[in-house]
Amino acid sequence: MASAVLTAAAPVAAAAPARAAAGTEGTVPGCRSVAGLLAVPHAGRGVEWLREALQVAVALELATIPPYLCGWWSVGDRTSHVARLVRRIVGDEMYHMGVVCNLLVAVGGRPRIPDAALAYPGPLPGGVREEVNVYLSGLNRPFVRDVMMAIEAPEDPLARGLSSSPSIGHFYDDLMNAFRATAPELSSHGQLSERIGADVLEPVTDLDGVERAIEIIKEQGEGTTSSPDDAFGDDYPAHYYAFGEIYHGRQLRQEADGWRFTGAPVPFPDARPMARVPAGGWRGAPQRVQDLLDRFDTAYAKVLSTLEAAWTDGDARTLRSAVRTMGSLEAPALELMEIPVRGGSGTYGPQFRPPRA
Repeated sequence: MASAVLTAAAPVAAAAPARAAAGTEGTVPGCRSVAGLLAVPHAGRGVEWLREALQVAVALELATIPPYLCGWWSVGDRTSHVARLVRRIVGDEMYHMGVVCNLLVAVGGRPRIPDAALAYPGPLPGGVREEVNVYLSGLNRPFVRDVMMAIEAPEDPLARGLSSSPSIGHFYDDLMNAFRATAPELSSHGQLSERIGADVLEPVTDLDGVERAIEIIKEQGEGTTSSPDDAFGDDYPAHYYAFGEIYHGRQLRQEADGWRFTGAPVPFPDARPMARVPAGGWRGAPQRVQDLLDRFDTAYAKVLSTLEAAWTDGDARTLRSAVRTMGSLEAPALELMEIPVRGGSGTYGPQFRPPRA
């Protein structure tokens, strides 16, 4: 059945490979690529391997949040079905990032969150799905197809060789296998508890908890190997199928020959025409735009450093402070989305420049 719905969603074409604006090529500082990590023999995947792999997982989950926020912010009617879908997915991704940060702390590591921030446009961290060019834009159908759906595409059930780009699902499967084989002592010290979106982040203290956490990440979004039927188990479609509904303009429905986007209409919302952020960000922008960009990027850097401090100190109050600061990003983002691009089409928008850029 999963193959049937993938056929129905065939317009998800791969974008051409891109180069990160900061020249990082999608790498995570101090970490090997996912292909490099998966090339390590199973006997060599101990606690240090887990720490390195989980740092890459932090970067992967963080990388999805800025493009999804741009899409959500651009929607004019926040009460629309599409706006609610995207907002829920943003919350899910924040929760996923919290989960992998807790797992990293559990094995004695500390998330390096500013280092994990992606420069847009560019490939996903760690070299997964290297054909995907992650860029920032307002919500439009090409953006939904080439960024949102491409990131969240379900795991190919056929075995992948290490010579091809590894998938997120393959990566998380190997993470879980390494946890089982290593059976590390898991410390709750420094892990955080907090409600994030519709989920509750909790410390992970045993292998059953690790497995549940990783399965939630896969089933809710990227890396799922489940059929659409399984994906609807919590009354919400997994991220890929939710974005597919937005792209196709129809809800997913089970028919005699499989799942198709032929259900109730999903009207595409009016959205601010935020233009695609170019490599290197907005150069030569008017002073008002530059001031808003600086205000946004300063607050974004504070969000990242405060999140890192939260897991360094094991302080949920610091995590809540980071969430409040994240809320302050919306005002300058919306102002930017109302200013026409000088000499171009569409409007400006946030560029989420990482602190090291």
